[in-house]
Amino acid sequence: MDEEKLFAARLHAVRCRPYLATALFALHTVESRTVPTMAVDRHWRCYVSPAFVDHTSVEDLAGVWVHEVSHLLRDHHGRSDRFAATHGLTGLGERLRMNIAADCEINDDVFDDVLVRPKDAVHPGLLSLSEGQLMEDYLRQFRLGPYTDEFAWLDCGSGADGLDRDWDLGPGGAHGLSAQERDAVRFRVAQGITGNPGSVPQGWKRWADEAFHPPQPWRELLGAAVRTAVSGPGAGEDYTYGRLSRRSASLPGVVLPSLRRRPPRVCVIVDTSGSVSDTELGSAILEIAAIARSVGGRRDLVSVLSCDAAAHVTHPLCSAEGISLVGGGGTDLRTGFAKVLRTSPRPDTIVVLTDGQTPWPKTRPPCRTVVGLFPRPRPSGEDNPDYEPDTPPAWARVVSIG
Repeated sequence: MDEEKLFAARLHAVRCRPYLATALFALHTVESRTVPTMAVDRHWRCYVSPAFVDHTSVEDLAGVWVHEVSHLLRDHHGRSDRFAATHGLTGLGERLRMNIAADCEINDDVFDDVLVRPKDAVHPGLLSLSEGQLMEDYLRQFRLGPYTDEFAWLDCGSGADGLDRDWDLGPGGAHGLSAQERDAVRFRVAQGITGNPGSVPQGWKRWADEAFHPPQPWRELLGAAVRTAVSGPGAGEDYTYGRLSRRSASLPGVVLPSLRRRPPRVCVIVDTSGSVSDTELGSAILEIAAIARSVGGRRDLVSVLSCDAAAHVTHPLCSAEGISLVGGGGTDLRTGFAKVLRTSPRPDTIVVLTDGQTPWPKTRPPCRTVVGLFPRPRPSGEDNPDYEPDTPPAWARVVSIG
């Protein structure tokens, strides 16, 4: 194999895409005469056909280098496995479809006049699809058919679609990267992209943002926040004369109450203003049922308050399906907080489910507060387009929902 030509192409790729240098040099090349062109496995080995190197220019090889390492950086093998498991997809045809969709995600914006697109490269335009989407989005928009027959030769390896190949050296083979090493490479590349974002395509910027801030399991986080709030020191604790304090024995004639822990009470304030969609209100119903489970299933300890610009009726939680959420006007959750704090007995924890388009109380309430925040791409006031909402206060535990 002409290694000098191959590595000259890699150096050219580094000059064109310096933020990918760490990943490109992390790939270990393996000569293989069974690989159609170049392919990668999930352990960061790059299998190269000598005949392909001989018949391809340095500029085109540089584009293939960038293309193959992009599969690994974007975890196309892991994402393909998860998509296949979720949708019950099996067979070589489905893995080819995943390879095509992964190529569309990469090839829509990774090439330009400096780094040429490899010959016969698959891009969304060939499938009459719009650019700028993820592999999973493309997979939902096309199936294999006559118009995809020209891509039957496509094989970027198990690093692109998750299906092991005969030429793979496997996890025990030489020169593979461990999981920690692979994560370190991705982190270094993401650092390079965020440090010089002006010259980076939009797809790589999106990838780098997710690498630094991966999606969080918000249901688990919200449940953990509620459980922490209701089980923390002071929550559900009160003095009672029903059982005397042990210190009473040392003070004859003095009756001292004991500090007893009772089941904590939770009040859920649901934002029912016009800026909250029906879908989000439906999600709020599900979260209320989960909150009831987090306090041991005691639904009598959970109450629900609908609130837009005014606080509405407080409902005891008999069943999640029977909750009536009313509202639809403006937003001022301060009225909801005020009403909840006037109830007797006062709750130990307040959970707020809102989109955040609201003013907040200026003082910290005398109980723990958890805020489940519905995402918003940009500030949006119901009446004023220039409205900038206050961020949730520092004394609240905030969990982004969705």
